Amino acid sequence: MTNETNENDDPTAQPRATDGGSAVEPVDDASAGENSEIVEVFPEGDLDLRAGADDCYKCTTCDISCPVAEVDEEFPGPKFQGPEQWRLKRKEDIDIGDSITSCSNCMRCDSACPSDVPLSQMHNEARGEYVDEQMSVLSREYIRNRILSNYRTSARFASKVPRFANFMMNFGPVRWVMEKTLGVTKEREFPEFAEQTFREWWHDRGGAQVQNADKRVAYFHGCYSNYNTPEVAKAMVRVFEYFDYEVLVPPQQCSGTPMFANGMLTDARRHAVTNVTELAATIDDGADIIASCTSCSLSLRQEYPELFDIDRIEDVAGNTFEALEYLRIHEDLEEALSDAELDGQSFAYHGPCHARNQGLHRQAVELFRDVDDVHVEDVGDSCSGISGTYGWKAEKYKTSMKIGEEMFDHLERAEGDTGMTECPTCAMQMEHGTGYEIRHPLQLIEDALLA
Repeated sequence: MTNETNENDDPTAQPRATDGGSAVEPVDDASAGENSEIVEVFPEGDLDLRAGADDCYKCTTCDISCPVAEVDEEFPGPKFQGPEQWRLKRKEDIDIGDSITSCSNCMRCDSACPSDVPLSQMHNEARGEYVDEQMSVLSREYIRNRILSNYRTSARFASKVPRFANFMMNFGPVRWVMEKTLGVTKEREFPEFAEQTFREWWHDRGGAQVQNADKRVAYFHGCYSNYNTPEVAKAMVRVFEYFDYEVLVPPQQCSGTPMFANGMLTDARRHAVTNVTELAATIDDGADIIASCTSCSLSLRQEYPELFDIDRIEDVAGNTFEALEYLRIHEDLEEALSDAELDGQSFAYHGPCHARNQGLHRQAVELFRDVDDVHVEDVGDSCSGISGTYGWKAEKYKTSMKIGEEMFDHLERAEGDTGMTECPTCAMQMEHGTGYEIRHPLQLIEDALLA
């Protein structure tokens, strides 16, 4: 993604290593000419994405693929937020435009670009600079975004008193106050906190029920599966144990996905250090890393190595898989499901944008299409619109719902009476817009194999 530097060219050179980027390649002054000047895109220590910006030839494919640009005429689109903004930085010291906060971090522009321009990486860096240098830490938006980004912190406290938290978070007057004071929309129903978190369940059951040094996986469950939908995490464990895997559940922090989307890169890096350290240790124990959330797997695989320079970060990225993806690689799932009985269930499947970025948005449909008595219908390639914390912001709520209209329409016309997706926030939007019950593919596999 970034410029590569051959440090052997000049053993005395001191390359300007960046936190997640490569050092800037030294320039030969003689060949450059006496009157030439070295132009630094950003001051020393920041990421230099000049090569990525120069690869953009302004075809606007990214703008056409952007769900925000499609519904918001004032949003300039990913081409401006990425390459254009970085080019302007080379000419003069200008501020990042505040429209960067309207980017939802769906990252569809990455997969759309025919030139492999690191668009989302540019957007993440731009958001980080905007938050650090232009947003007041006392502003309502900063405080709100900091709270939303660090969902794990509030969820940890709420999970201690889940019934009380569930009542208060969905009590009308409380939601009204939150919108007026923090700008968190009152239109959405807050997801319920489980009365027993996944990690509490894991501890109570005595950890792994299968011991197998030859088939070992480390589960990165993420915040939402731990605090809100432990049934998904339990399904993941049971399904992998069915295939004789030893499941490890290492200490972990948030993947950082909501922090990237809100420009809180310092927070994201702090969490990433813990995650990389703990997950790298499981690799040394012979484990691959598995995530049941496609945003979590994308964060570990792509955003970490793009943005941070942490020891063994490439090892973690290279050994991370989405759960269903991993099973399809290593097990004969089709054969295992061939005798499954699922009572004629019909599902309307939505492929998350962050699954699309990993080439995984068709895997659930492909897996279940040949299973007897199961009908899975892909409801199209539209974005759900919620994009994590984006759709929880009062000023973005209408935009998120407008983006989701195509998905809602497809869901309403689908034969399925239950929704299915791998992304927890897409599931929120699907349920919010249609009233569907939403399930994770792992839960369906669990029903098929273990019922």
